[in-house]
Amino acid sequence: MPYYNFDEIIDRTGTDSLKYDFAAERGRPGGLISMWVADMDFRVPEGVTAAIKNVVEHGIYGYTEAKGNYFAAVSAWFRSRFGYATEPEWLVKTPGIVYSLAAAVRAFTEKGDAVLIQQPVYYPFSEVILVNERKLISSDLVLENGRYVIDFDDFERKITQNSVKLFLLCSPHNPVGRVWTRGELTKLGEICVKHGVIVVSDEIHCDFTYSGHTHTVFASISPDFAQNSVIATAPSKTFNLAGLQISNIFIANPELRAQFRREIDRTGYSQLNTIGLAACRAAYETGGEWLDALKLHLADNLAFQREFVAERLPRLTLIDPEGTYLTWLDCRGLGLGRDELENFILNRAKLWLDGGHIFGDTGAGFERFNIACARSTLAAAMERLENAVNEI
Repeated sequence: MPYYNFDEIIDRTGTDSLKYDFAAERGRPGGLISMWVADMDFRVPEGVTAAIKNVVEHGIYGYTEAKGNYFAAVSAWFRSRFGYATEPEWLVKTPGIVYSLAAAVRAFTEKGDAVLIQQPVYYPFSEVILVNERKLISSDLVLENGRYVIDFDDFERKITQNSVKLFLLCSPHNPVGRVWTRGELTKLGEICVKHGVIVVSDEIHCDFTYSGHTHTVFASISPDFAQNSVIATAPSKTFNLAGLQISNIFIANPELRAQFRREIDRTGYSQLNTIGLAACRAAYETGGEWLDALKLHLADNLAFQREFVAERLPRLTLIDPEGTYLTWLDCRGLGLGRDELENFILNRAKLWLDGGHIFGDTGAGFERFNIACARSTLAAAMERLENAVNEI
C-alpha cells in the first residue's frame, strides 16, 4: 500500500472553510480547536485531484451530464465493497443527501403525515421533516451497557399509533456510531413492509466501519426491501468531497423513482456540478487504496481517544463506535446542565464540537467529536478537555 501522510497539518483557515473560518459568524469565540462539522482534514486522493485538474485545464464549465462510465464506476464500488448490485435506471443523481431527504419527505408524504426517525440522530433528519410541515415521530434508540440498540416493539408501536408513512434510517448511524447488523435491518424492514412504510436509508457513512463490523446495504437484503426503499449514497464523506455537492440515490421501484424524480423536477434542478461529477467518478475508480489507508489512521485515532478517555477522563464515557469517523462522548458524569456543558466545552475546554442536544433530547449531555484529523490535533483537543475537566 502506498504511503499516505494523514498526520500532515494542512492550514485550512482563509479558505472560506465552514469548519475553520466561521466561528464568529456562528457565535463562537476565537482560538477553538474545530472538530464539529463532518468533513476531514485530509487532501483527497491524487486521482481525484488529477481529474479536477483536467476539467480546470479544459477551461469550459458548461452544462454537463454523466455517461455510462460514471454509473460503471459508482456501481462497481458498491458491488465490490458491499455486494450491492444496481441497474443504471435506478440511479438518480442529486446535489446532496440532505437535499434528497427533503425531496423524499415531500415526494412520499403529505403535509401533516408522520415521518419516523431514531433519535439521537443527525439533526437535518428532524429539520427536513419539520420545515416541510410533517409530523416528527421518534422511536428513540436505547443505550444499554454502553451500546445503542433498537426497541423494536416501540418502533412498531410508534408506526401504528401515528400512521407513519415514511422512515428515515441512518445506516451507519450518526452520531452514535452503530453499524446495524443484517438481523437488525431485517427486523426494521419487515415491520416497514408490513405497515406500508417507505424506507429512505441514508448510507453516506457506509465506507467507514471498524474491525468486526460490516455494513449491509438495506435494499440488498431482499427484493421486498429493494422495492420499498430509497438508498442514499454519496462520495462526500468517504473522499472528503462535500463541497462539490454530488450524491447518488438508488431507487429500484419505478413508481417510487418516478415520484422522487417529479419532486426533484419541482425544485427546478437538472444537471449537477461539472467538477463534482468528475471527482465522484475518479474517487470510485482510483480511491480504494487511499481509503483503506485512511481507515487504518482512523482506527488508530479511535484507539488513542478510547485509551485517553479510559485512563485520563474517568468521569466521561466514550460510546465505542462501530463505524463513521464521528465519536459520541457521554459527558453526563460532569453533572452539568445542557447550557452549562456547552459553555464548558466552548469557553473552558476551547473546543468546537457538536453538542448532543441538537441530535434530539436524548442526546443532551453528550458531545460529538470528528476524529478525521491529524493525531496531533486530536491529542491537543483531548488534553484541552482533560485540563478543563480537572478544573471543575
